[in-house]
Amino acid sequence: MRTKALLCAAALAVGTVSMMAQSNVYSLNVVGYYNLPITAGQWYLIANQLNTTNNSIGAVLANAPDGAQLQKYSGSYQPYVYDALQPGWTPDGNATLNPGEGAFFKSPQATTITFVGEVLQGNLTNTLPINAYAIRSSMVPQAGIPSDLAIPGEDGDQLQTYRGGSYQPYVYDALQPGWTPTDPNLNVGEAFFYKKSPTAVTSQWVRNFTVQ
Repeated sequence: MRTKALLCAAALAVGTVSMMAQSNVYSLNVVGYYNLPITAGQWYLIANQLNTTNNSIGAVLANAPDGAQLQKYSGSYQPYVYDALQPGWTPDGNATLNPGEGAFFKSPQATTITFVGEVLQGNLTNTLPINAYAIRSSMVPQAGIPSDLAIPGEDGDQLQTYRGGSYQPYVYDALQPGWTPTDPNLNVGEAFFYKKSPTAVTSQWVRNFTVQ
């Protein structure tokens, strides 16, 4: 019930169930959407948590306002700008925004980003680099604290959210065990920075997820 409630917060819109002929085996595909309201001139760490046949920024952010900016991080920042005259992202609209990834986004005007796609289910794996920062997100549109999302915290792991123009750092303390100063609450459609401790042994964030 908790999983269903959290997913409903993501405004899941359509669920389709098909039954294989003359059997009790069901194939469940859940399709939905969620909206991210964006204030003009403010950076957000956003995440696409619904899978489509094309998870490029040119596809999932196809209707961004003119002049919108997106920055992906992989040891350094790669900037992209939306040009309404093309229309499209420069220098490259093929950069990915897959479920589990994230990026900074800023719009020159107030807007709402709508993500539409399929909720991933089954065995889901997201890599958390050891001793290096990466922008990550839940691979499904679920809100909650790290334990709700099965984030594998180890002693010294660092998680940072970015809201309202400032970072909020959290550190995992194995002696508690838990996050300090408190458990971070992560929203649907929100990405965050994560850095595994140099002594960490688990670099895979694995969930066996089904919609119930």
